[in-house]
Amino acid sequence: MKTWKDRVKSDYSEIRGVHHGPREGVSMEQLDRELGFAQRLRINSVRTWIREEDWHREPEKVEKRVLDYARLCAGHGMSIMPIFSSGNQIRSYELLTAEEWERKREFLSAIIQLLKNEPNLLMWDVYNEPFCNDYLRNCPEGEYESRYRKIEHDLRLQCRMVRELDDDTPITVGHELKEHLDSTADLVDVIAFHDYLTTRKDIRQVYEYAGKCAAVQGGKPVINNETGCIGRANPYDVELQFCEEFHYGYYIFNLVIEGFWAPLHGIIYPDGTIRDPSVVVAMFGFYRNRGKGRVLPQGNREEYATAAVERVKKALAVDKQSLFTKFEASTDEILEAAEVCVNILECCEIVPMDDLLSARLFELKDRQEEKRDRAKIRKFAYDVSRKLQDYYCLY
Repeated sequence: MKTWKDRVKSDYSEIRGVHHGPREGVSMEQLDRELGFAQRLRINSVRTWIREEDWHREPEKVEKRVLDYARLCAGHGMSIMPIFSSGNQIRSYELLTAEEWERKREFLSAIIQLLKNEPNLLMWDVYNEPFCNDYLRNCPEGEYESRYRKIEHDLRLQCRMVRELDDDTPITVGHELKEHLDSTADLVDVIAFHDYLTTRKDIRQVYEYAGKCAAVQGGKPVINNETGCIGRANPYDVELQFCEEFHYGYYIFNLVIEGFWAPLHGIIYPDGTIRDPSVVVAMFGFYRNRGKGRVLPQGNREEYATAAVERVKKALAVDKQSLFTKFEASTDEILEAAEVCVNILECCEIVPMDDLLSARLFELKDRQEEKRDRAKIRKFAYDVSRKLQDYYCLY
């Protein structure tokens, strides 16, 4: 029988992966476009879901979609890591019956036969986060250990079943916590952990633990196959810097900013625009300077901030020409003046960048002149000029 050393092709440190895949209501043309954006980011691998319940309901449809997507990835130079199961939705659990195992075998066998000979198949992720669920997190006192062992029992059986069905392709299990790695470390070919921790100290401990776990198993490869969440104090660029330091391949969650996870995860929008440039540059090995040598931007060194504030003041001023007549600047003039302030505020990162001032400026500009809310535009221009005035202490 083969060993993990016979199956793995490298240490997988070269992996620059993302989570992506077919989604309800998204055409293959759009998926192709998104993978094109990923290719520009030099993404070379995709971790993708194949839902067992979907296959049992419509096997032919699912298999066609999976195969089409796998070959779409190949066309963009990307390997695939299909996920067979996930523990996230487990709310109650009993050991699988013989009938349930036979049903699972049908699914696993079908997908393995479908993809095994595809040249871009990298490895199987047998089970995503098997212990990350309400069944364990909300269990009554004293029941955690027995509940954990039940899931672990079937998890290990599923690993063996996949190995029985395919003795050539490497397998892994994407674990939520480092404490869970030991449950399958002896069975998998690649140690895979997820990291969503909140401080560099805690993150480093996970990476070090994973390395030690792999060493105990004879030096198996290690990857971080799910990471990055701005809503959990888990910056993408910080994680990517650790991956570079430890030489671990990675899979960012998610490629596309959309749907349920949009406020927390993602690199690009479906149209290829981005939310946070630091994620993209970190993927190319460039990180923010957080050391003593950093240089603060000076947006008023050449008095451009002073001039910008004065321009807004002039645009907002009312020129009273006579007792009953007055001259006011057009909304275009006011918005042009405001844009100068916005550009300084954003490029010097003086303001929060979560809700871009420039995006709000574009929304105001997009309306036709006669349909614009003049009072709202004046207020916007006033506010951005005051931010600049206050920051640089301008009179």
